[in-house]
Amino acid sequence: MTYKTIYLQHDNLRLSAMVQGPENGPVAMLVHGFPDTPHSWNGVADGLAQAGYLVVRPWLRGYTPGSVSPSAAYDPFNAGLDLLAWRHLFQGREVHLVGHDWGAVAGMAAAATDPQAWTTLSLLAIPPFQKVERAWRLLPKQLVLSAYMLEMQSASAPARLVANQFGRIRAFWNSWSPGWKYAESEIQPVFDAFSNSGVAWAATRYYRSLFTLHHAPTRSIYALSRQALHVPTLVLAGENDGCMQAALLEPMVDARYFPKGVRSCTLRGCGHFLQAEQPGAVLQELLAHLRGQDRIH
Repeated sequence: MTYKTIYLQHDNLRLSAMVQGPENGPVAMLVHGFPDTPHSWNGVADGLAQAGYLVVRPWLRGYTPGSVSPSAAYDPFNAGLDLLAWRHLFQGREVHLVGHDWGAVAGMAAAATDPQAWTTLSLLAIPPFQKVERAWRLLPKQLVLSAYMLEMQSASAPARLVANQFGRIRAFWNSWSPGWKYAESEIQPVFDAFSNSGVAWAATRYYRSLFTLHHAPTRSIYALSRQALHVPTLVLAGENDGCMQAALLEPMVDARYFPKGVRSCTLRGCGHFLQAEQPGAVLQELLAHLRGQDRIH
């Protein structure tokens, strides 16, 4: 299915989004993560559009040349504010927020900042963080899986991502989604995006923001991550995720922090890039959630 590109000027950046589907339908906003682009949502986006949704796929700030600026902040808090700016284009409409990886973290920030803005929230490959301490038995393994975040602190990280024909990016895809035989056409949009040195730089800044506690956005994202989410929420994980353990869901999804309801599900035989690996299964779970069929009325 074809899409068009729309633009939004926000925070002195030119943000971009891919849009498809019926203009008057409820909005499904699909947000990508790292190292990725909105193209990983292709199969899910087509299915949602066919089901009657206007599908909006924003590029995270920093993932397009127009949204790269040396003076801009690249962190999930500001990315969440971007999502709220996109949402304001659709006043009076249902808007369902769906995020993967960094897109999920930004989605939680946007939902915690303004829960009334969103009809539902869906998180892929990232669990909610309100009770992260309950997963202490899993943290040693998770620290090993997340060691790449330290690599992202280096000033040489952007160059390393693109060296050897994007070998580091390919290694992330291979280790985070083991067993997924992706086509070159699926990873090529990522190579195309990261071939811009500004994009590679901005993408690594998200990881640096995790450790800059002297910056207000970093303190804000940690504070928001502990808040209850007053939006009906779906949490999906891949059984074989090599980046974030699927086992984190059981201790970290606490219904007390989701007054409007929460449901979690692990997709068998799936890795980190759920929406690209198993678009049919993700679409089925999303449609049930967006239509309210997974909630008791």
